[in-house]
Amino acid sequence: MNRLFALFVLALFPLFAHASGDGMRLDLTGQWVGITALLLFFVAYLAVMAEEFTHLRKSKPVMLAAGIIWGLIAWYYQGHDIPHVVEAALRHNLEEYAELMLFLIVAMTYINALDERNAFEALRSWLTRKNFSYRALFWVTGVIAFFLSAIADNLTTALLMGAVVTAVGKDNPKFVVLALINVVVAANAGGAFSPFGDITTLMVWQKNIMASNGQIGFWTFFNLFVPSLINWLVPAIVMHLFLPNAKPESGGKMVQMKRGAIPIALLFLFTIALAVSFHSVLGLPPVIGMLTGMGVLKFYAFYLRRTTSGRAQKEVSEIGSPAAFDIYREVARSEWDTLFFFYGVVMCVGGLGFIGYLAMISEVMYGEWGATNANIAVGVISAIVDNIPVMFAVLTMQPDMSIGQWLLVTLTAGVGGSLLSIGSAAGVALMGQARGVYTFFAHLKWTPVIALGYAASIATHLAFNHALF
Repeated sequence: MNRLFALFVLALFPLFAHASGDGMRLDLTGQWVGITALLLFFVAYLAVMAEEFTHLRKSKPVMLAAGIIWGLIAWYYQGHDIPHVVEAALRHNLEEYAELMLFLIVAMTYINALDERNAFEALRSWLTRKNFSYRALFWVTGVIAFFLSAIADNLTTALLMGAVVTAVGKDNPKFVVLALINVVVAANAGGAFSPFGDITTLMVWQKNIMASNGQIGFWTFFNLFVPSLINWLVPAIVMHLFLPNAKPESGGKMVQMKRGAIPIALLFLFTIALAVSFHSVLGLPPVIGMLTGMGVLKFYAFYLRRTTSGRAQKEVSEIGSPAAFDIYREVARSEWDTLFFFYGVVMCVGGLGFIGYLAMISEVMYGEWGATNANIAVGVISAIVDNIPVMFAVLTMQPDMSIGQWLLVTLTAGVGGSLLSIGSAAGVALMGQARGVYTFFAHLKWTPVIALGYAASIATHLAFNHALF
């Protein structure tokens, strides 16, 4: 009965992981602790999915559930006089989260800094002033979304390109819907082939996985470039046939980038290079390279402040805002709700896995279904459930897979969210940005076409990268 219940929850929330072969661990899957923890996470994630309606930030329920789950586990183990096993497991989960959190804070700070320097706004204004046709704009925004999301996150990319689409196509709802769907698919696909493009890809890279036929390094992920490209191009080509063959009115004021925008962009690329070098050459966690690059950014921020003219300082002080670039203001603008949501997910999943669900779920998915079917299913599930907990579950299960299979699950978890508008942060954000035009059902009409691209990308990966399997 407990096995059936766990499998039912898996169909909706495949998030149970992190157990090891430590003989001192107790199998709590049939105990009240395990069942209670499972129900707690189930309720917490229902609250996360209802965020759009309740306006309750998604980090709150999972953080609360995480604390209660680990508290129940510790209490049970205290009663059996083996408390240190729980502490060691908890610290392991905290270490994993700390690395990813610090990495993301640096990346978010750079993106926020570029945003504050008007780099993205300048690009948006340039695009809206060009006399592009609807079809040309469809492809321009798609191409930019695909490649920009390989460096910036898909949410920032989608919001930027969404602003262009809604500004230019405000008089043509059909174009807006198709172009925004195109942006969502392109942003998610672009993030799948780069460790910096999506949190799930970053998680796989930082895990330093030893596959059955070798190790997955930074450049290994670029084997997914062609499958990711196919994932975007297939639905884009079909949607192109339904676009209006006309030109929108161009206009709007030109926005100039603030001083320091281009050097900050170059420093971001330098920081990415540092992260890769620290990991591949020195054997250190990539986050050390990222934090070192952030140190360089802080020195550049100091330089900007010191070289701001006295007149500019005076003018801006009169409206109550510092003229020069303030690095700590950009750190404060990080997506803290997302970071704390990530904490709650990591700790909940770690707790449920520690209870003993790993063997059960891993046996069904990767034992009975087979790695390929399981990894394809992961992508479909990520259209409903956030891909972060889905990928964290797979990583902590640590199934014995080849490099090709690890790349497959990286691809499917990254692009599977495009199947539904609620499947990725990009889709959810654009539903808010183009409220009433780009909706769940407007996206759903094109899900079969997007699914065709999903299937084509998997087939492309299996064919192009067969040597990695």
